Amino acid sequence: MNAIPTGIPGVVILEPKVFGDDRGFFFESFNLEVFNRTLGLDVAFVQDNHSRSAQGVLRGLHYQIGQPQGKLVRVVRGAVFDVAVDVRRSSPTFGRWVGFDLSEENHRQLWIPPGFAHGFYVLSSSADFLYKTTDYYAPALERGIAWNDPEIGIAWPTRGQGRPLVSVKDGKAPRLVDAQVFP
Repeated sequence: MNAIPTGIPGVVILEPKVFGDDRGFFFESFNLEVFNRTLGLDVAFVQDNHSRSAQGVLRGLHYQIGQPQGKLVRVVRGAVFDVAVDVRRSSPTFGRWVGFDLSEENHRQLWIPPGFAHGFYVLSSSADFLYKTTDYYAPALERGIAWNDPEIGIAWPTRGQGRPLVSVKDGKAPRLVDAQVFP
């Protein structure tokens, strides 16, 4: 596995070793020992999630207060633009974002540590998105930030598709300045 640092310390792109031929491909999508050794962490994942979304859907920006989740995310069908936003007020990168294309073709995964909001925009006709979390989903602790907060300024690649399709909840999310964040 190849670990590629990003513009925000702690957020890391992971590229697996893919073995392919005319029959198809094989790769080890997850190995806890290799993951922890590669990133210098001692992480345990407790929950796996799978979502399917249509083209133009934007999910996020989500995080949990009180039970923060680290997330290891990947796409097994289609393509998305995946984003992590630092919501740790004491961090020198507070309010900064990084974004990357994740797809079934590039097999990339993104490690998003606790303390970050996460979201993605579907680029393909649909996308199956998988993610592992380091803590359980707790609806009462879930928080969100407006996907289009001008202070964050995420450059979502909508490519002339118009306004993204967002849930009612995501459409009502507060701006970062008004959101409950980590100390």
